[in-house]
Amino acid sequence: MASISLDKVINWVMGHVVDNEKYFAVGPLKLFGLDLKTPSISLFGMEHYAAITSHYVYLLLGLVVFLLLMIFGYKKGVGAPSGIAKLLEPVIVYVRDEICKPNLGPKDGRKLAPWFLTFFFLVLFLNLMGLIPGFGSVTGNLMFTMAVASVVLFFMTFYVLFKNGPKAWFSAFVPHGVPLPILLLVTPLEIIGLLIKSGVLGLRLFANLLAGHIALLIMMGLVLAFGLIGAFFTPLVIFVFMLEILVAFLQAYIFTMLAALFVGQVLHPAH
Repeated sequence: MASISLDKVINWVMGHVVDNEKYFAVGPLKLFGLDLKTPSISLFGMEHYAAITSHYVYLLLGLVVFLLLMIFGYKKGVGAPSGIAKLLEPVIVYVRDEICKPNLGPKDGRKLAPWFLTFFFLVLFLNLMGLIPGFGSVTGNLMFTMAVASVVLFFMTFYVLFKNGPKAWFSAFVPHGVPLPILLLVTPLEIIGLLIKSGVLGLRLFANLLAGHIALLIMMGLVLAFGLIGAFFTPLVIFVFMLEILVAFLQAYIFTMLAALFVGQVLHPAH
């Protein structure tokens, strides 16, 4: 069994988890053989390049797959669901009834369910895409996870302000029965907690997915690097790979659950 050098293993791992501006030179995209120029804009006398990176392309691909699955997988007014719709229906009902409604209330839970279903399926698709050889780990990119977490922050602030009004929104950070001197300390911390919660939400998704992908890829690379000796560890690599598939579903669930919980705490502070 042929072996490869450890340097190639390291380059292979880093090429999978690190974003790459040469997006048509990585993964299956190199088959297209395209060489598009990176667009640039001039701002404040400086040239800024809007780089279309590999993770950006994989994100767009994941969005296209997600939209096609939802558009063609579900047909309104056809009676009982079948095919893909039948497979997705239990998941959709579970997220709506077991995550959205308990944390956001029956009315708001049903109303906001499409948003949290989008969180769940998008994160899930990108997690699974990162396990396909040749693709990158988009959910292992801190910029992406923090961008999704910023949408959760939007719901915790602007959406609740619009729905409940400024007074009700601010009252969520003022505990009842607490003396005024302590309120002056607690209330600012509670408001700052919104930023902390959304930041931790994005950071934990990034850290968990990045660590899992690095561990799996290093194990796969070492099996190849050690040749015949490494072949004995192939069952372990397969087991870790199956575990990563479970983690992909679990992290999508945890992200959606925590997002609904954080929004519900501000939307219904007495709930």
